[in-house]
Amino acid sequence: MGRGRAKAKQTRVARKLKYDSHVIDLDSLRQELNVDVAEDSEPDDDVQAPVDRQEGR
Repeated sequence: MGRGRAKAKQTRVARKLKYDSHVIDLDSLRQELNVDVAEDSEPDDDVQAPVDRQEGR
């Protein structure tokens, strides 16, 4: 009992996040997260290609 008000608030917040348009400053976000643009564009050497398990069947 008593969850009606909390659920209504969660629903209101979720709708606001979903439907409101947000302007995101990507440059300041990169700076805040300390992400180097060139670093993300190169593939990782230690990542292996997925193995096709149905190849031998």
